[in-house]
Amino acid sequence: MTGNFQGVRVAAFESRRADELANLIRHFGGEPLIAPSLREVPLEENPVALAFAERLFAGEVDLLVLLTGVGTRALTKVIETEHPRQRFVEALRATTLVARGPKPVVALRELGLAPNFTVPEPNTWRELLTLLDGQYPVTGRRVFVQEYGATNPELIEGLRARGARVTAVPVYRWALPEDLTPLRIAITEIDAGRVDVALFTSAQQVRNLFAVAADAGVAEALCAAFRQVAIGSIGPTTTEAIRAAGVSVEHEVEHPKMGDLVREVARISAALIEKKRSSSECGVDTNSWRRVDARWSERTAEPWRDSVFMRACRRQPTSYTPVWLMRQAGRYQREYRELRARHPFLELCTNPALAAEVTLMAVDRLQPDAAIIFSDLLLILIPMGVGLEYAKGEGPVIHRPVRTGADVDALPEVDTAALSYVYDAVRMTRRALKPSIPLLGFAGAPFTLASYLIEGAGSRSFIHTKTLMYRDSGSWHALMEKLTRALVGYVNAQIAAGAQAVQLFDSWVGCLSPADYREFVLPHSRAVIAGVRPGTPVIHFGTDTAALLELMKEAGGDVIGLDWRVDLVEAWKRLGDVAVMGNLDPVLLFASPREIRRQTQRLLAGVGGRPGHLFNLGHGILPGTPPENVLELVDAVRELSAR
Repeated sequence: MTGNFQGVRVAAFESRRADELANLIRHFGGEPLIAPSLREVPLEENPVALAFAERLFAGEVDLLVLLTGVGTRALTKVIETEHPRQRFVEALRATTLVARGPKPVVALRELGLAPNFTVPEPNTWRELLTLLDGQYPVTGRRVFVQEYGATNPELIEGLRARGARVTAVPVYRWALPEDLTPLRIAITEIDAGRVDVALFTSAQQVRNLFAVAADAGVAEALCAAFRQVAIGSIGPTTTEAIRAAGVSVEHEVEHPKMGDLVREVARISAALIEKKRSSSECGVDTNSWRRVDARWSERTAEPWRDSVFMRACRRQPTSYTPVWLMRQAGRYQREYRELRARHPFLELCTNPALAAEVTLMAVDRLQPDAAIIFSDLLLILIPMGVGLEYAKGEGPVIHRPVRTGADVDALPEVDTAALSYVYDAVRMTRRALKPSIPLLGFAGAPFTLASYLIEGAGSRSFIHTKTLMYRDSGSWHALMEKLTRALVGYVNAQIAAGAQAVQLFDSWVGCLSPADYREFVLPHSRAVIAGVRPGTPVIHFGTDTAALLELMKEAGGDVIGLDWRVDLVEAWKRLGDVAVMGNLDPVLLFASPREIRRQTQRLLAGVGGRPGHLFNLGHGILPGTPPENVLELVDAVRELSAR
């Protein structure tokens, strides 16, 4: 993954690793302004820690929670003042240990120990409690918590609410630096508009920064100045502290590591700064905004029209190969998973503000060459009254499947106005999206929608679908025509709301033979594509369609999407004069960055810069995909295809 700050000034508030952070900022092309903001002061006398040691030696500690590496080492030093280290180590070995992330793990390793449990990313007290709930219920247990800086009341209360007998073990406290000059200089520079990016690696940095500003009487001015500064946070706890100070966070890293924070923010800093300052100029309060609140001062008519994405759709030369990714917003992202934990999937799709937020989230993080509205193929079936449900762990389920001619006749015509929430999401996204980035609408193709209606869920063999198709072709075509009429209205309503292109997903059509596709599918897919507003590029995509490509082209589309099962160059030869999209195997994103680049180079080299290639995966990004590998792919495409 590459990208740099392009010479902008970056304020950062790290203390213990200040030199390392400054070097990282320089490495990624920034001008560092480092302002140490806190000291970690060991407690001079710590009877609580020594009392903990006595109880540990007596076997009266069921669980020890180690919150920091520094704290683990400090606790060891305190106890070594009264007891041999080896005695302490052996007592820890006989105790259940929980490490809040990798730093306590390293400190334990120095003692020759390993934790029983390690809290997963982003390593907050919430994940700690969730881990204990699932793997080590604490009811009635004696739990000791190595604290750092200050008590975490949410963690202590959370443990007590679960029935634990909790004892806090403080080992050091936080204090302001002895020399406040760097902090005061940083405040002055931010207030004067001479800082472009600010990076925070702990919540206490934020509190101390604003405490010093308040003492100087400039806290309000500092807060106002941050409206022009792109802010990066290392994790949820830090983000909460920034927002509590009345300031926004533009980027929170997927992994709570300092190197990731610098690298990720450097990569997208120019876009973040431009968006924040443009929105501020347009009257948006960028200290309390959401992504959907962004506004752009650009006045050029239809700036997206000459984007690399739209040019590629028209098979015109581009400066590099445009790249966007199916499911570029999804479960591989922590931020998306956190949203899903608060909102059911259907709510994300039907709440316009949430759908727009998820769409824009992917754009902010990846900086792709196109956005695609967050929605679902099957929403258009809801007005048909078939009982669509997104069952947890099972995917979409149709409770009243359509399997007979009478069922088809009973289906109402879809009033596409019932899907106004999709169009509202498109409008909100288009307003907030940078004008030069095209927005894609999308829909399921008639066959895929019909197969869901008939099967009642996903299928491997599509027995019910093919049975209706073969036994009652009249009812089959009536169903497909009904879906076609609905789809034309639905797609054009998305275009009217602000989509610049559309993708038609035929996810299940690969189960058909070419002859069946020609007879039962092609006329209906062609009718949908022919009904799309003229001048709007259509991407026609299906999976497992190697045998159907020529027929899909016959059905229509400015761009034919290819899955990973076909060689892109050979498929393009078969297709001829049409643009193509694809087609890296999504599983490749689980490989090393080096292998991702090698395979990307191979694919691009085969294309040879031919106009009309839109780089994408052969299907959507899979859950569990390392987010950093997705960034690596996007950057690799741009670098390796630059012309």
